Amino acid sequence: MTTTPTKPEPLPPPPAPSTLDTVTGAGTSLLRSLAMPALAFVTALIIGAFIIALSNVDLLPQLFSDPGSTLAAMGREVWTAYRALARGAVGSVYAISETLFATTPLILASLGVAIGFRAGLFNIGAQGQMLVGGMCTAWVGIYANLPGPLHVIVALLAGVVGGMVWGGIPGLLKARTGAHEVITTIMFNFIALYLVQWLLSIPLFQEAGRNNPVSEPLRPSAHLPSLFGSSYRVTIGILIAVAAVFAVRWLLFQSSLGFEFRVLGLNPEAGRYAGMSVGGLMTLALALAGGLAGIAGANQIMGLAPFKATTSLAGSVGFDAITVALLGRSHPVGVLWAALLFGALKAGGREMQGAAQIPLDLVVVLQALIVVFVAAPALVRAIYRMKGVAERPTQLTKGWGA
Repeated sequence: MTTTPTKPEPLPPPPAPSTLDTVTGAGTSLLRSLAMPALAFVTALIIGAFIIALSNVDLLPQLFSDPGSTLAAMGREVWTAYRALARGAVGSVYAISETLFATTPLILASLGVAIGFRAGLFNIGAQGQMLVGGMCTAWVGIYANLPGPLHVIVALLAGVVGGMVWGGIPGLLKARTGAHEVITTIMFNFIALYLVQWLLSIPLFQEAGRNNPVSEPLRPSAHLPSLFGSSYRVTIGILIAVAAVFAVRWLLFQSSLGFEFRVLGLNPEAGRYAGMSVGGLMTLALALAGGLAGIAGANQIMGLAPFKATTSLAGSVGFDAITVALLGRSHPVGVLWAALLFGALKAGGREMQGAAQIPLDLVVVLQALIVVFVAAPALVRAIYRMKGVAERPTQLTKGWGA
C-alpha cells in the first residue's frame, strides 16, 4: 500500500520589520527609542531635585520640627534652581546662543568618537587631537596672510589635517603592531598637552611680552563670523557642526566606506575574509575621528575671543565627547541631540549657580545620572514598570585582546 506524500504547508510570511531606531540601530520602535532617553532625563531631574533639597544644611534640622514649611521651602529651592537652569539654557536669545556655543565643539569631537565606536575602536584621544588641530589652526591663523573667507577655510583645513595626523598615528600603531588604541590615545593626549605647552613657550607662537604659554592672537581674517551678531559668542561653527552630522551619517550608513567601518566594528575577521584592508580601515577610522576633533579645536580658537591658543583650549570637551557619543549611541543624529542636551546643561548651569546659588558641580551630577540611566535601560524599565522585550546591549568596541 502506497501513501501519497502530502504537500508541505507553506511557511507563514515573516513579520513586518519594526521601525528602525535611528539612534541605536536596533529593531526597537521609534517611540521606545525616544522614550528611554526622555525617561532617563526625567529620572535624573527627580534625583537631582532630592539632592538640591537635601543639600541645604540650614533647612535639614527643621525637617522634623516643622515638616510642612520645610518641605515647601525645599520645593521652592528646587523650582528656583530648575527654572534658572531652563532660563540659562533657552530663556533668551543670549541663552540660546550660549547653549549653541557650548554644543558646537561637543558635536564635532563626539562625532569623531562615534566613528571610532562604529569601527570597533575606543578613541579616548579627542582631547589631544583637539590640541594639535588647534595649534595647526593657530599657526595658519597667525602667519598666513589671506583674504577673509579663504583664510577661514585654510585655517579650518589645517585643524583637520593636524587632528587627522594625530589620530591616524594610534590607528597605524594598532594596525601594524596591535597596540591597543585605548592606551595609545590616552598617552597621545599627554604628548599633545606637553607638545603644545612647549610650542607656546617658544618665539614661534608665544605672545611677545608674556611668560605664560599663550600664543599671538589670530589675524581678524581668520575669525569665524558670528551667527547672531558680535554681542553673542555663537559662530557659524554650529552650522559646520550640523553639516558634519549629516556628512558623518551619510558616510556611515550610505557609503561603502561606512559599511566597511561597521563590518570592522562587528567582526573584523569577517571583513578580512571578505577582502577588506582591516589595518587600513583602522588607521582611516581614527584619522577621520582625529580630523573631526581637529575642527573642534579650530573652532575653540577661531570662534572665541581673544582668539589665542592656550594649553586649555580643549577644556574638557575631549573627554565629554566620550560621554556624548555613548549617550547618542554612536549615531550622528543621537550625538547631535545628546550634545544639545549637554550644551544646555552647561549654559544653564552657570545661570543656576548665579541665581539659585546651586554649585555648578550639580550639573556634572545630572549629566552622570542621565548617562547611567540611558546606559541601563533595564533599570529604567524596572523603575517605571515598562513591559516589553529587553533590548540587547549595544557592543561598542571589541575590547581587550579581541
